[in-house]
Amino acid sequence: MPDSLRVLVVHGPNLNLLGTREPEIYGETTLPEIDDRLASEAKEWGAEVETFQSNHEGALVDRIQDASGWADGILINAGALTHTSVALRDVLAATDLPVVEVHLSNVHARESFRHHSYLSAVATGVIVGFGPDSYVLGLRGLLDSLTRG
Repeated sequence: MPDSLRVLVVHGPNLNLLGTREPEIYGETTLPEIDDRLASEAKEWGAEVETFQSNHEGALVDRIQDASGWADGILINAGALTHTSVALRDVLAATDLPVVEVHLSNVHARESFRHHSYLSAVATGVIVGFGPDSYVLGLRGLLDSLTRG
């Protein structure tokens, strides 16, 4: 396995409210708890994660642009921007980095507007519906694909 793989983890709008926002859909796990799990999982792989959350589309675009200079891959839960943002889709494609899209809930079992993702077409893989484990499963899949080359 290559040494010190680096992954940018991007959390979109309202994910800072995890643990209190609609816990019947998103659960009671907080974003810092998810980030801690991801850091622990990455460490087991000999990798590092840097996490970033913003409620602002432009800030997410800027951070993803910066990642192309140092990251080996991107794990992203763009939240509602998944279904609306061509800008996020375009910047993910522009980085030329492998991307794994994750969602806490099963977006396909929810409102019809959530069934379409602008990001999936540029993603290596998509994981939905496993709550906080979606992030861990996504990170494992991304790291596995990076180590296989």
